[in-house]
Formats: sequence, structure tokens, C-alpha cells
Amino acid sequence: MARRIRTVALLALAVALAGLSSGTALGDSPSNPGRDFGLSHRPVCPPAANEAARCHSDVVTGAGGAPRATVSYTSGFKPSDLVDAYNLPAGGSGRTVAIVDAYDNPKAESDLAAYRQNFGIPACASADGCFRKIDQRGGTAYPKGDVSWGQEIALDLDMVSAICPGCKILLVEASSSSFADLAAAVDQAAATTWDVSAISNSYGGSEFSTETTSWEGHYNHPGVAITVSSGDSGYGVEFPAASQYVTAVGGTHLARTSTAGEWTETVWSGAGSGCSAYVKKPVWQVDGATCPRRTVADVAAVADPATGVAVYDSYGASNGANWLVFGGTSVASPIVAGVYALAGNASALAYGSSPYAHTATGSLFDVTSGSNGRCSSRRNTSLAYLCTGERGYDGPTGLGTPDGIGAF
Repeated sequence: MARRIRTVALLALAVALAGLSSGTALGDSPSNPGRDFGLSHRPVCPPAANEAARCHSDVVTGAGGAPRATVSYTSGFKPSDLVDAYNLPAGGSGRTVAIVDAYDNPKAESDLAAYRQNFGIPACASADGCFRKIDQRGGTAYPKGDVSWGQEIALDLDMVSAICPGCKILLVEASSSSFADLAAAVDQAAATTWDVSAISNSYGGSEFSTETTSWEGHYNHPGVAITVSSGDSGYGVEFPAASQYVTAVGGTHLARTSTAGEWTETVWSGAGSGCSAYVKKPVWQVDGATCPRRTVADVAAVADPATGVAVYDSYGASNGANWLVFGGTSVASPIVAGVYALAGNASALAYGSSPYAHTATGSLFDVTSGSNGRCSSRRNTSLAYLCTGERGYDGPTGLGTPDGIGAF
């Protein structure tokens, strides 16, 4: 059973040892890769236009700024690491997780097969009825290809496979990154005959005054767990994570200690959080009077590129170097969607309320340290929880990270 070590001394030791673990992201120095080894990371997708989204993934890069790609798997958390860290059972048979992304990745299915084969996960292909790719209208007139969003697609498919290897996977490709098209794709995912348990959305954009009347309703699908990444720019709220109808997923820095089964988690500095400017607070969310509207996030999972995950992507690769390491809250959203599917309770779900009903059951790891920015002042320290890891609820990691499936 995974355990969390929280004291400052042991946390420092865990970070120092992280580079020695076969499951660490970089295999070098995850605590500060850029300083010692020339490793850094950059956003995969360009900035979003008004009422549009960017994907929330970051790819680890080498000294020259190019993605750090390898021919074979060498680094990044693998499926068994994530299952161990979050105490997850095997399962998911008969359940479906939908992934909504923009544009097309023409190699999505073949790359998914390569990832699963490498880690000994049973195949999931269109031929056996496990994998299906559709456009936002439910057909096969796929949108134009896009390498950046293609990497996001590869990341999402791999994370669902890692967490819920028995799940079917439905990929819905929106025609563009506009909220109009992405919202239509969400509706299509919910309407499919595949009986979707969860829909993961690893994207977001700046809040805007008409978000509640224009696109928020498209994320309102009772009985389906809809997860949304909280953002990768630190303190601040994005849409659709701000929607009252979704589970907003923040991000952590996850590291293994030298003791088997022990892990550490702190707030990832890039995770989005805060108080929505426009969305009313859901009746199930209680975090005090400081934020009178929707507070982001609800839960969290690993997102720091310095402790990132392994992904197989050949669409944007060259010379056969198809293994990369990714971070961003795009990692966290499909992880939590997979956990919802493992729990198998989708028909009884009321939006993102389930974790709030299980805070006393030991089903979540409470993340109590780290920060994603400045959100308080000397005159108003009551806002600190919106950007700082604290006991109980906090903005960057919500109620915590999965400890089994009980909270979902």
C-alpha cells in the first residue's frame, strides 16, 4: 500500500533520491533538471485565442530546447508506478473513458498499441471493439492533423491505459480548439452508445463573462464524471475547470522515496487554482466564505514535468525516437477520469461532489505543502489556501490525490 511521507527532512531526502528510481521522470535530477543537466520543459500547445483553449501538457526538453526523445523507454513514470502511488486496483472491464481533444492525431491508435505493448497492457484496438475514434459529429470525417494537439492525444490515451487497462477508450476529436467545437465534442462523447463512465478534458483558456451562458451547459451531463485539467500557468482560474458541472483536477510533484511503497507529494508550482470570476459555487463545495464562487481545484494528481510520465508519440517524432516525458495538468485529468471509471459508480454521480462526501474515509492523500503563486497579503491572509497546500482543502490540489477508488 502506498504511503505519503510529509516531514520536511524526509521530503528533501525523497527528492534527492528521486533521480535514482527507475520510475522517476527524468532519471537525472527531477528536483531541478534545468540547473544540473540542461533539462527543462515547454508547453506543447500555443497560447489560446479568445473563447478557445490550449492543451495543458508540457514536454520535457534537453539543453537545446528540443523535446528529449528516446528510441526506447528510459524515463518517466510508467503505469505500475502510478498504480502503486495511488493504490489503484486492476479492473475497468466493460467501462469506457472518453477523451476530448482538438484536431487529429492520425497515429493515435498505433501509438496507443505501442505504449500498451511496451508495458504489458492488453491490446485495445478498433478491431476488437476496445478503441474508437470519432469526430465531433460522431462520424469519421476527422479534422486536420496537428502535431501539438496530437501529442496531447497520445498523452491522454496513454494515461487512461495506465490507470484503467481494462477500460474501453473513445477518442472524440473536435474540429478546432474553440470552445464551440470542444463543447460539441463533449456532448458527442456523452451521447455515444458506448455508455461512457468518464470524459477527460485536458485543456482550458481564460475565463470570460459569457462562459456560464454560452458553453458551460455543454459540460452538464449527470451520471458521467467529467474531469478537466486546472491549468499550467500557476495561480489563476481557467474555463472549463471553473464549471460547476465538472471535477477540476489540479497538479502535484510526485516522487518516490528510498523505502518501498513510500511516496511524497507537494503542490506543483504550475497547477491552476483560485476563485472563479463568474461561476457560482456548487452546493457540494464548501471551502469557507473567502471564495463566494466556484473554487478550483477539486482533486489532483501528478503534473510536474520534473516528475512526469512516459508517453509514446510517433506523430511528431523523427529518427524513431518516440518516447517522451510529459507533465502538466493534462496528465492529471485522464488519471482521475480513469480512477472514476475503476470505481464504476458513474450513474450515481452528481458532478464533482463525490470526493467531498469522502473526506473522512481515508480515500484521498492530503497534500499539505507547496505553492503555485501569491494569492494573499498581509492584510488578507485568509486567501492563502487558494494557492498554497494546506491540511484539508486547498486550491492547487483540492481535497487531495487518489488513495484507491473510494472517493470516486
